[in-house]
Amino acid sequence: MSAVLDNHGHHDDHAHHPTGIMRWITTTNHKDIGTMYLWFSFTMLLTGGTLALGIRAELFEPGMQFWRPEFFNSLTTMHGLIMVFGAIMPAFVGFANWQIPMMIGAPDMAFARMNNWSFWLLPPAAILLVSSFFVPGGAPSGGWTIYAPLSTQMGPGMDLGIFALHIMGASSIMGSINIVTTILNMRAPGMTLMKMPLFVWTWLITAYLLIAVMPVLAGAITMLLTDRHFGTSFFNAAGGGDPVMFQHIFWFFGHPEVYIMILPAFGIVSQVIPAFARKPLFGYASMVYATSSIAILSFIVWAHHMFTVGMPVAGQLFFMYATVLIAVPTGVKVFNWVATMWKGSMTFETPMLFSVGFLFVFSMGGFTGLICAIAPIDYQIQDTYYVVAHFHYVLVAGSLFALFSGTYFWIPKWTGHMYNETLGKWHFWLSMIFFNITFFPMHFLGLAGMPRRIPDYAPQFTDFNMLATIGAFGFGLSQLIFLAVILKCIKGGEKAPANPWEGADTLEWTHLPSPAPYHSFEEQPIVK
Repeated sequence: MSAVLDNHGHHDDHAHHPTGIMRWITTTNHKDIGTMYLWFSFTMLLTGGTLALGIRAELFEPGMQFWRPEFFNSLTTMHGLIMVFGAIMPAFVGFANWQIPMMIGAPDMAFARMNNWSFWLLPPAAILLVSSFFVPGGAPSGGWTIYAPLSTQMGPGMDLGIFALHIMGASSIMGSINIVTTILNMRAPGMTLMKMPLFVWTWLITAYLLIAVMPVLAGAITMLLTDRHFGTSFFNAAGGGDPVMFQHIFWFFGHPEVYIMILPAFGIVSQVIPAFARKPLFGYASMVYATSSIAILSFIVWAHHMFTVGMPVAGQLFFMYATVLIAVPTGVKVFNWVATMWKGSMTFETPMLFSVGFLFVFSMGGFTGLICAIAPIDYQIQDTYYVVAHFHYVLVAGSLFALFSGTYFWIPKWTGHMYNETLGKWHFWLSMIFFNITFFPMHFLGLAGMPRRIPDYAPQFTDFNMLATIGAFGFGLSQLIFLAVILKCIKGGEKAPANPWEGADTLEWTHLPSPAPYHSFEEQPIVK
């Protein structure tokens, strides 16, 4: 953003602006960087999705069909790592880059060059991660949680994975510092914190979470690295270490992490629902406080992932109660969204369909999470397909559906063109139906006792697995419609009006909560 000065300190209006590929490599423009984040995350979504189809193909019927068990384990591990660190998180950062400066009236992000760097760390990290498939011993195969002591025994693929996670973590931390600084220091005059659009609030809170927990993950995987190569025994019981300690450190990162992946989704839904209900958001302040409560509580619930490691009953009780407590602010949010829609003059264009779909399916994922949180029940369903069903309801129908909703909502603003509404609706209904065909049967599989992360299973589980596999391929192919819609929209099509959602002129579209700032950045000299 900073103006280019010539040798005499005067503005040089003929400054060189790179074009072609160099424009993208050297850009410091928040919109360009947001676009690159979104394309990167979509590429990783298709990569991780392909691995998931490899998993489902193997599970279509009992017996070993296509893969060796070791390779099957690599598929489950890499699917998880790629989806979490390559698809969901960068997609939300892409939204943050595009929307936050516009929503708060800032000319760009606070640290424009760091913004560029935080993106360009990701492709090399992704290449490292995916190339682990091609080294001796293959890709990491201990599950996306890379639990020790299993992960201390693997080949060099594990080291590539650790290195990739370090780089992605550095990218996340830089992106977060940038977002926090931008929101706290670059709001337009009159834009107080409690007037910010909710998407900005959710990202401010998410960025703090990222800064707090990414170093914890870095610590865990560095200890893993020294256990693997430098003779330490952090997680090796024979040397006086404790493998359960790895789980504690990992989940202390991992639980806030799952909220990092859903809070920006809450923000998007909080922008979309008021726009299509033609009403201001119900309970703005309570939404902000609920989001903050979720963030704070997320730090004291990590061991609900570990009920079966043999912790004392007092510990189980504490983590069970703390986890159930998180349901309260989440319930407040769901109530507010429903109340926003209540008696609104609603229309159901694609963004609204995905947001309402999100509401329905995410709530279901929330309820199954509540069930997993009850320690005695968790003893029965831990490490079964019930847990797989639970977190996919939260992450696919939660994070991913919200991302789709936000994309359809803002793409007229991003491209200047309207997307194809008919194709958008097809994308929604096919995704919604196939998603449920894929993951709903997994609840029954888990309750019947089918363990997760296994390539073969007893014949009584066959029917539900066949159903899930058919659903998975349907869901995967439905995403090609999304790709087609986006490409068509970028190429051209109907020009987007100033307000694409007619009648949705609550201030959610223009992103300036009332009252509007009393003067704009154009009149303000921007001090650099």
